[in-house]
Amino acid sequence: MELASTLPTPAKIGSTFCNCSTPRARNRVHCTSTAQATRTLELELTYLEGNSWLWRVSGVSILVDPVLVGNLDFGVPFLYDGAKKNLHKLKLDELGDVDCLLITQSLDDHCHKRTLEPLSKIYPQLQVIATPNAEPILSKIFKQVTYIEPGQETSFRASSKSSLKVTASAGPVLGPPWQRPENGYFVETSDPNARIYIEPHCVFDRKLLQGKTADVVITPVIQQKLPLFTLVSGQEDAVELAKTLQPRYVVPMNNGDLDAKGILAKLLVEVGTVESFKTSLKEVAPRTQVVEPTPGIPLHLTL
Repeated sequence: MELASTLPTPAKIGSTFCNCSTPRARNRVHCTSTAQATRTLELELTYLEGNSWLWRVSGVSILVDPVLVGNLDFGVPFLYDGAKKNLHKLKLDELGDVDCLLITQSLDDHCHKRTLEPLSKIYPQLQVIATPNAEPILSKIFKQVTYIEPGQETSFRASSKSSLKVTASAGPVLGPPWQRPENGYFVETSDPNARIYIEPHCVFDRKLLQGKTADVVITPVIQQKLPLFTLVSGQEDAVELAKTLQPRYVVPMNNGDLDAKGILAKLLVEVGTVESFKTSLKEVAPRTQVVEPTPGIPLHLTL
């Protein structure tokens, strides 16, 4: 363990993975700022449904919370059994180059053992950055894992590619109040300087984020609720997050949009829409653009 101190037919991602016929028109977005930048950064963000992403940042490929083998059922399919709507035929060897694996949380919808075990065989030297809460699972699968807690940071370089800095932020506490929070992450490039922020439950510590900024915020904006419990935040919390970080772009992730069955699936209720989020966002961050991804279609952002 290393602990840091501080698609009709799916093709390799980089073109298209979606088997839907009509991608959104806005899959390439340029910042509308009138300021003349000396250098620009091209981001490629591919949403793989659920909590899963594949990013290409400064030539580095980052896989986030992959759930790509089988359904998501937490080992209790009679309670919940979720299948992807668009990318259920996606195979791990179609991902292309993967330089880093980013794990935000320790539960099955983020740290999916059925996906991670075959992934480690395809990419045996894969660098992993994760919450220490996931160590019991990851330590048995991967050789190169760096665990960071909220407030700590690490950096990594993939061979001759750019170096990126990753800083953990506080996410939800999944257990008793004294348990260590799960992670959100800031992923930062140096030349040019840019930051991506992701936290897949829209849970954050407002005090710890004060004074921080991000160019891109990836977050759910639609709440998911069970009786007496909010499973995934969004709406006003997502607006507050954008107000705090003042991003150029918010990229919503609809991590509850699965073909789901089971007892909990019947009890799960969505609150709000992307459109209601956009309306509220205009009041506090009028310059921030909301760019909706299409699963399997690379979303290109220019910073």
